[in-house]
Amino acid sequence: MDILWWIIIAASIILGFAGLVFPVLPSILMFWIGFLVFHFAVDPEALSWMFWVIVFILTLLVLFSDFIANSYFVKRYGGTKRGEYAAIAGVIIGMFVYPPFGVIFVPFVFVLIVELIGSRDMDQAFKASLGSLLAFLSSTIFNALIYLFMTIWFLLDALVF
Repeated sequence: MDILWWIIIAASIILGFAGLVFPVLPSILMFWIGFLVFHFAVDPEALSWMFWVIVFILTLLVLFSDFIANSYFVKRYGGTKRGEYAAIAGVIIGMFVYPPFGVIFVPFVFVLIVELIGSRDMDQAFKASLGSLLAFLSSTIFNALIYLFMTIWFLLDALVF
């Protein structure tokens, strides 16, 4: 029976990483499913309390990283508050529009349109839109590193310590 549980755990972790490319998959939820299956079905005492606290904090960081990165990069590249909000709306809508590319291009287009309407300066609007693209890339890299860290810690806590 342990083999079945480990297959479920491995599948959930793989799906969690796949969520980086296919944002429709709830990545962080997949990791939690794997961790909880291990905790409740394999070994309830193996994972330390520190593991659960850090994973919870990292989960909050991951959940807000897309929004924080979009807001930061759009502002840094000269976007307005409306552009920041358009980027956040674009991320949310982009998750459902032609994944995984929707998360990349929908915020870019939303920011471009909002900034063009607000300033009518194509160069400035394009720079702000480029900021939303850089936000996606940096957030994806950040999330991948967090997921890798969580996976390594999980495996060490579950199998070694």
